[in-house]
Parts: sequence; structure tokens; C-alpha cells
Amino acid sequence: MSGILEGKRILITGVLMESSIAFHTAKLAQEQGAEVILTAFPRPTLTERIAKKLPKPAKVIELDVTNQEHLDRLPGLVKEELGGRLDGIVHSIGFAPQDALGGNFLNTPFESVATAMHVSAFSLKSLTMALRELLVPGSAVVGLTFDAQFAWPQYDWMGPAKAALEATSRYMARDLGKDDIRCNLISAGPIGSMAAKSIPGFAELADVWNHRSPMEWNMADPEPAGKGVVALLSDWFPKTTGEIIHVDGGLHAVGA
Repeated sequence: MSGILEGKRILITGVLMESSIAFHTAKLAQEQGAEVILTAFPRPTLTERIAKKLPKPAKVIELDVTNQEHLDRLPGLVKEELGGRLDGIVHSIGFAPQDALGGNFLNTPFESVATAMHVSAFSLKSLTMALRELLVPGSAVVGLTFDAQFAWPQYDWMGPAKAALEATSRYMARDLGKDDIRCNLISAGPIGSMAAKSIPGFAELADVWNHRSPMEWNMADPEPAGKGVVALLSDWFPKTTGEIIHVDGGLHAVGA
């Protein structure tokens, strides 16, 4: 029996640790029949080491999504590895300077906010458009968000950055739909990834799930979110675009 991504060619960003959603997405995508290529920044060698733990080899390309030269050369590098077609992009990129996190919201300078917005939100558009010529009808762009409906403890300017990401995804869905390209997001619960560990006081934020989540939530298990990404990359959501699918144990649905 073939997998739900059989024959598809997928580019995945953000594989930094074995505990990351991106790593589990890559693993599941390969298990479901996809050919996978990875991008990494700022330490491609770290991603290359982690990639060796995947079921199959995966090429790693250095990509700083804020560097136009990197974006311009990306299609050629992908063509060399995967040929002239791309069926999916996974955007698992987020960053905010330390002074934009951890309770400093009211004092964060614009330069730090601009960095958070550029890396975490605008990059969904810039990455997709860098690879636009390779995306075929029926392809899918899937990003990762952290529910931007709420103001979370310690999350500070990553919250508005994720809100911008969510809005960007909707506008991309609007403009790419005519070419039969879908753009959706997975809103995952907290995972103990490298990105999470960079947020001061992250444990306080994550503790909300211990008290309010309808379903038991395991911060050490990124696989449910990875399965959500793989599902959206597949042909099983052919007319779903501009959507945010919550993989968060149901916390988004309940009040205090």
C-alpha cells in the first residue's frame, strides 16, 4: 500500500533537533513516500547531523530567508536535487531577538520587532515566491503557528509575528488559489523544541496545557503536529486553503 505522499517532492525548513515538529514532519513525509529536501540556518552542519536520523538521506541547503541572494539561488539548488517540480513547502521558521520576548513587550525597540516579523511572517511569502516556478498545480504550502488569538505569557512580540503569519497565509491562499496551490497552517500546542527553549519563562506558558487542555498534551511528542502537516501536504485536503488546523489537544476550543 502506497503512502499519502507517494511520489511527492517536499522542501522542509526548520529541522534543528530531533525534538522539532519539522524533523517529525520530514520523517513522516519520507515514510509516506515523499522525496524530501531540507533547508537550514545558521548551522547547516547541525541539520545534516540530525538528518542522518531520518529513514532516508536528505540533502541540506543553507538558507537564510532574510537573504535575497540565498532566496535567488534556492530554485536552482532544488532543481539539481529534485528536478523541476515541487509539490510542497513546509515553513517551520520563527525567530525573535531576546529583547522581544520574556515580558519585555512594552519596551521592545522596533528594530527587534522588525526582525521578528521578517523572519517569522514575511518569510512565508518570500520562501514561497522564491520557489513559485517549481510549484505544480495541486501543491501545498504548510506553515506552523502558535495560536495568535490570545496574548500568551512570555511570548510577547512572537505573538504579533504569528498573527502576521496567519494573515499572510490567508492572503497567499487568496492569490495562489487560482493556480491550484493551497496555503494552510497548523497551530500546534507547545513542544519542547529549540525555538521553545529560546523563550524565557516558556514553562509558564506551557503549563496552561496541564490545566486547560481537554485532551492530555505531551510536550515531548511532536508527532501529532507532524501528522497534521503531512495530512495538509497530501491530496486529502484538495479544496482546503487559508485554513488553520489546531493540533493542540483542543485547548483553543475551551475557556478558563
